[in-house]
Amino acid sequence: MTIKRTMGLAVLLAAGVALAGCGHLHNPFKSNGPHTKYQGKGERIPIIAFDQSLKTSDTLKGQDFYLPAPQTVVAWPTPGGSNDSPVDHVDAARAFTVDWKAKFGQGSDRKTYVTAPPVAGDGRIYVMDGAARVSAFDLKSGQRVWSTDLSQRSKHDKEGFGGGIAFADGKLFVSSGFRFVAAVDAASGKQIWRTNTDAPVHAAPTVAGGRVIVESVDDNLLTFDTQTGAQGWTYQALTETARILAATSPTVSGDAVVASFGSGELVALQTANGNGLWSLVLSKSNRNSALSEIRDIPGRPVIYRGDVFAVSHSGVFADVELRTGAQRWELPITSVSTPWPAGDVVYITDTAGEVICVSRDNGQVYWIVDLNKDVKKKKERALWSGPILSNNRVVVVSSRGEARALNAKTGALEKSLKIGAPALQNPIAVGSDLYVVTQSAELIAIR
Repeated sequence: MTIKRTMGLAVLLAAGVALAGCGHLHNPFKSNGPHTKYQGKGERIPIIAFDQSLKTSDTLKGQDFYLPAPQTVVAWPTPGGSNDSPVDHVDAARAFTVDWKAKFGQGSDRKTYVTAPPVAGDGRIYVMDGAARVSAFDLKSGQRVWSTDLSQRSKHDKEGFGGGIAFADGKLFVSSGFRFVAAVDAASGKQIWRTNTDAPVHAAPTVAGGRVIVESVDDNLLTFDTQTGAQGWTYQALTETARILAATSPTVSGDAVVASFGSGELVALQTANGNGLWSLVLSKSNRNSALSEIRDIPGRPVIYRGDVFAVSHSGVFADVELRTGAQRWELPITSVSTPWPAGDVVYITDTAGEVICVSRDNGQVYWIVDLNKDVKKKKERALWSGPILSNNRVVVVSSRGEARALNAKTGALEKSLKIGAPALQNPIAVGSDLYVVTQSAELIAIR
């Protein structure tokens, strides 16, 4: 896979930019009967920008900071871990070697894309391939338990990509670019209910308060009853023509759900009825980069100790108070990944391949590590995804099939591991292992 191809898959399956239909790239948003056609004309432009300017703080030089002790995680029900008890430091992958690998279906190619991060519960790990096939594997042995194809292609809707899964109450909840949301029995893989959506859904659902919450590519937040699949309240955000063709998962804390959109909007709503609590836009134009006009927030917003951490593609990384929506600080960071707050700091990986450690209190920077510093040509730089804080190390994976573990306090490289295929989804942790999904539809356990 060339770097251009890998970058095309990046950014949550980066199919390109909506304003650039990319005539030479397959359009994943094919019309299904009367549904809206997601297509356009224009010139394909690269997603990655390398014009950021960020410096470490002189006042923090040599200063230590607090990190919570690592803890073993027994389940990872949503892409963010758990709504009830946020994960900040896991005790996993101490040896940082491959434990086992398992192939689970159709990988990424010109027509299909692997976008779903794995989730885990009840001793199993669940994955979804590029063609809406969901599979369950035993966490310890890596043996497949069951597999079910949910795509149900028709003559009008033969192709779709993206989506994700979440685990709750013995069920898997599935969203898909084939325009549906479904519930599956986690023990057997048998479909329980299925509800069609008007637009594709490219990211995993969030489950809270008896609701499945998903975001479609037309910037519509949708809710469904977990028992019946009946649609509940919806929230239509501002639509954006210039955006990354991806959607992200909302996050929930108590009675508030926080979602981000292609317009750069970050909103908080009441979980019960969708009534608005607050909203703001994370957007900053850069005269030197047309890419700053793509204001999308592809990474999942994270709620941690009363604050929301979110980062946009247009170069705004912000800390926002969950209760009021007041912005505490912001930094000029461009990213398509999910931030990782822990203790006194928050870690973030930017689109240039830098891992950054930021003070959670004031936004000052402790350290910056450029993972692409030895790559001379920009077009050959890897896209790095993550991070996850595991056993006092910041772990990231790359589009070049590599995992790296950095010292959480200094950023120094401690471990490096070849995993054999591009990885664009954040790793998760369950028990003593980290789990990574690759673009070749392979599940890798790192002990």
